Amino acid sequence: MKIVFAGSPEYAVPSLEALHAKYGVCAVITQPDKPVGRKNILTPTPVKLAAQKLNIPVYDFVRIRNEITALKSLNADIMITCAYGQLLTEEVLNCFSSGVWNLHASLLPKFRGAAPIQSAILAGETHTGVTVMRTELALDTGDILLVKRCETGNMNAGELSARLSTLSAEAAVEAVPLIEGGNAQLLVQDEAKATLCKKIKKDDCKIDFSHSAEDICRLIRAMNPEPLAYCLQNGSVLNVLKASPADAEGKRGEVLRADKKGITVACGRGAVNIERLQPSGGKAMNAADFVNGRKIKAGDFLD
Repeated sequence: MKIVFAGSPEYAVPSLEALHAKYGVCAVITQPDKPVGRKNILTPTPVKLAAQKLNIPVYDFVRIRNEITALKSLNADIMITCAYGQLLTEEVLNCFSSGVWNLHASLLPKFRGAAPIQSAILAGETHTGVTVMRTELALDTGDILLVKRCETGNMNAGELSARLSTLSAEAAVEAVPLIEGGNAQLLVQDEAKATLCKKIKKDDCKIDFSHSAEDICRLIRAMNPEPLAYCLQNGSVLNVLKASPADAEGKRGEVLRADKKGITVACGRGAVNIERLQPSGGKAMNAADFVNGRKIKAGDFLD
């Protein structure tokens, strides 16, 4: 079975490597090189770099919907996608006789859309996982081929993403023989249980100390390593990288304690103990080091 793989970020690299090692991938499709950093250096996607190391032909289409002739020329049976980043049209789907299959980082139908990992943490889910689904024109609505589950624990989004990336690779390898056999039992998604998650914006990362300590800690974990949850200290941005609930009470936003154990801030219910942070324009540091620099003290307020 000839397989085309479409993906772009680091998250998708293990799936590409696993599929190629097990079955061989005849071509890779990814996003075009993009300028990165202050110097706007044109940089290929992690998937493109991985494909080049594996000597797999790479196509970085600006718009895949305009490349039907090129897709048909690959004469592939299936395309497996993983965080590719472009919408597929019916013409694209019809280029593959055994269909297009997506590796989605949630337990569908929950958390369809752009930010399933962050959304699972924000919702307080104890478990999440990876779903292999047949791609349709509507967003993440296709029939389910298989799922793989894992606990969310206290992982932040970066840690959970790494775990799900590994699960995606395992799921991709398991999916191919099921698709090739042509007799896999597909599960129709329950629309009544569907939820849609939007793309994360910086405004979504602002900490509201009127919320509960548990909600705030989930926000901090969901936004780490990017775009990072933040609050304001005397009008300056203070990114918060790690925090845990604390048994304390006070006026919301009030710094109740600032010492070597961290910075305890009162919330609408309970308090959070900030353990790691990053001042605006500065480096990430332990909260104790920020306190030692006498940049914060009990009685201050964070907004």
